[in-house]
Amino acid sequence: MSEKVARVSEVIAGSSISFDDAIKKGLKRATSTLRNIVGLKIKEFRVHVENDEIEEYRVNMDIIFLLEE
Repeated sequence: MSEKVARVSEVIAGSSISFDDAIKKGLKRATSTLRNIVGLKIKEFRVHVENDEIEEYRVNMDIIFLLEE
């Protein structure tokens, strides 16, 4: 029986469009260096504001991936 062991990598991503877009950009970037991604945990939502306008939507998330045997 093989046991699965996972690891977590923290990623902070931003988008000028939306939180959803920031999550997608963060995941896309993570897939370029991590393999076996099985999930995300969104830990924090933030916005960067300038001149009373939202300039960037930011997310802090954990990328969960399985370690290779």
